[in-house]
Amino acid sequence: MEIPSAGNFLERIIEEDIENQVYQRPIHTRFPPEPNGYLHIGSLYAININHSAAKKFGGEFNLRYDDTNPLKEDMEYVNAILEDMKWAGYDPGKNIFYGSDYFDTIYDLTIKLIERGLAYVCDLTADQMREYRGTLTTPGTDSPYRDRGIQENLNLFTQMRDGKFIPGERVLRAKIDMASPNINMRDPAIYRILEAEHYRSGAKWKIYPMYDYAHPIQDAIEGITHSMCSIEFKDHRPLYEWVLNSLDFAFPEPPKQREFGRMNITGAITSKRYLRQLVALNYVDGWDDPRLPTVKGLRRRGFTQASIHNFLNEIGIARDMSTVDISMLEHCLREDLKSKARAVMAVLDPLPVTITNYPEGVEEYVDVEYNGENPDLGKRQLPFCKKILVEREDFMETPEKGFHRLYPGNEVRLKGAYFIKCAEVVKDESGNVIELLCTYDPETKSGSGNVTRKVKATLHWLSAEHNIPARVNLYGRLLADENISGEEIDWTQYVDPNSKIVLENVRVENLINPQPEDKFQFLRHGYFVVDMKRTDEKLTFNRIVSLKDTKKR
Repeated sequence: MEIPSAGNFLERIIEEDIENQVYQRPIHTRFPPEPNGYLHIGSLYAININHSAAKKFGGEFNLRYDDTNPLKEDMEYVNAILEDMKWAGYDPGKNIFYGSDYFDTIYDLTIKLIERGLAYVCDLTADQMREYRGTLTTPGTDSPYRDRGIQENLNLFTQMRDGKFIPGERVLRAKIDMASPNINMRDPAIYRILEAEHYRSGAKWKIYPMYDYAHPIQDAIEGITHSMCSIEFKDHRPLYEWVLNSLDFAFPEPPKQREFGRMNITGAITSKRYLRQLVALNYVDGWDDPRLPTVKGLRRRGFTQASIHNFLNEIGIARDMSTVDISMLEHCLREDLKSKARAVMAVLDPLPVTITNYPEGVEEYVDVEYNGENPDLGKRQLPFCKKILVEREDFMETPEKGFHRLYPGNEVRLKGAYFIKCAEVVKDESGNVIELLCTYDPETKSGSGNVTRKVKATLHWLSAEHNIPARVNLYGRLLADENISGEEIDWTQYVDPNSKIVLENVRVENLINPQPEDKFQFLRHGYFVVDMKRTDEKLTFNRIVSLKDTKKR
């Protein structure tokens, strides 16, 4: 086949392997999530790298659940991972596999490894193993059980499988090199005893392979050619290759592991451990909280498949760890929505206005386009009458310098309708403004061609009698400090208590059968989505993103 031009360093590696005929089979990649949590934007970054490479070179892409630790895994996560991948546009189709389905094969191969004298049963405790392992500057020390005979190791390993020992009493270790400068090669544990039922294999197994041992075998079984993973696994690559080389009788064309830099986003937590902490301690409203970078959170927030793909393709692939400003992700979202979302009238904090010189009992309809950038979205007619609602923040009794909206004596345009002028302010006994009395100029109707003067502000509005009550969740950045980074910190102390503000008295124009995940632009307020997780019958919107990047630079 004709080889497409490579776009990044990983694709160049694949391109060279195709040219050199390293593999006698099509390019094959995979995404191997552990089903112990939900996918997030960092997961999509890794998925996109593997999925795009397979698609570009006419190969195959697998979803393989790395389910070798029954203590942490659950069908809830298995189902969520597949659902999120499909929603994000990375449907694996029939290529869905489970590492646990290879337990028998991995066990049989491990027996061969023991017979080759390349693995042994060790009785050291976890603390003792750490002590014997040495440090980055000092070599490790051989376990006193390292020279057990092959038959004794086979017998003990069989007893481990049969549940004759308790967890932690014994492990199976690879026999490599305790003096290796790479600590991962100092006789790592490859099987441990666990007393836990597996969600797929039940109580069949008492022993489970470690990730670093099972992963290369799983790749090889599935015919993976390029096992592309994040940079923290670079020091594990020698072990990956050792496992496959030691089992060369089973895998004549082994896959190769190559690494890419992990992608972090400013102000976002992409560690499952810390995301789980935020959820468990109720700092957020669950894994699908729109403030989280989980796929479920992004979806509920209103992110689109196209915006995510554009973001991932725009940032490229780095060799080392990188941090991307979250405003870039939001920019991609705005760019996708600006020509697709219908712009509608919504008043978040209504202030009643009575147009004193408008006829009583009269209604008329004015034409307003849905999207100035996309005429194909058409227009709709909005009812206009004597009593309307405007945004409370669009009025100031004593205007500040530069304020051009409503104040006593000032004139503004109502979007698609008329000019109105504030004539009088009505207050309650406490001095709060409860209504504006305005006049309108009937010669200034939009589109009439009669307007000879200009005003400095155009306001959105709603008929006070023709609207829908709604709730709006104003979501902001979850973390007050976007520049914090690192793993071992208390993320909870940086949670902004004002990152979610709920408005209960919102009014929106009469929308035609709004459905969950429908997206709109609320004029001057930003982009909003109908919440897919309704708690009552009230129509609820989540703010997706503001119209402009408000980050201070």
